[in-house]
Amino acid sequence: MPKGKYYVVWRGLNPGIYDTWDACRLQVEGHENAKYKSFPSHREALDAFEKGYKDYLKKATPSKITRGLEKNTSPDKPIPESLAVDAACSGNPGDMEYRGVYTATGQELFHIGPLKQGTNNVGEFLALVHGLALLKQKNSSLPIYSDSLNAIKWVNNKKTKTLLERTPVNEPVFNLIERAEKWLKENAYTTPILKWDTSRWGEIPADFGRK
Repeated sequence: MPKGKYYVVWRGLNPGIYDTWDACRLQVEGHENAKYKSFPSHREALDAFEKGYKDYLKKATPSKITRGLEKNTSPDKPIPESLAVDAACSGNPGDMEYRGVYTATGQELFHIGPLKQGTNNVGEFLALVHGLALLKQKNSSLPIYSDSLNAIKWVNNKKTKTLLERTPVNEPVFNLIERAEKWLKENAYTTPILKWDTSRWGEIPADFGRK
């Protein structure tokens, strides 16, 4: 049986060559400015990877680039063996809480809050970092899902961009933000961060059901 495509990841979680789209997707989904492309043979993929993305762009025509680059779309179903995180906030700011669950069963693995005068974006960020820290502590290779592009971007940048005003009431929230940012700056991780596709899969399993 002839071999299918080979996928080159020039920029992503772990750059390299992958022989399935699912393996490639884990490296690029949720990573800003990811660079990747499929090739019909391992030899072509290896050559492209070794020479780099810029070299490929110089040689390829615009139509070839458009045909070759894989769309960063989600599969038909989420990966059940994964961690899903989400947050909820009553008001903006308001009482905020967040949690993480095992995607396959919905079993709750952690739940923090409610905390006074938080925001949903901050909660999503804290949930994602909490999940990353937990998976690293457990030496787990599970990927982690979030339905928040803001949270994924903040984690990738290792910094929040919240407009929330710091007050004595929400001091615990800001303490958690500072701890999360510190953890991101001091810890390396290999956990794939994946965007939950709500439009195709419904609400993320960690959702609090308050919409």
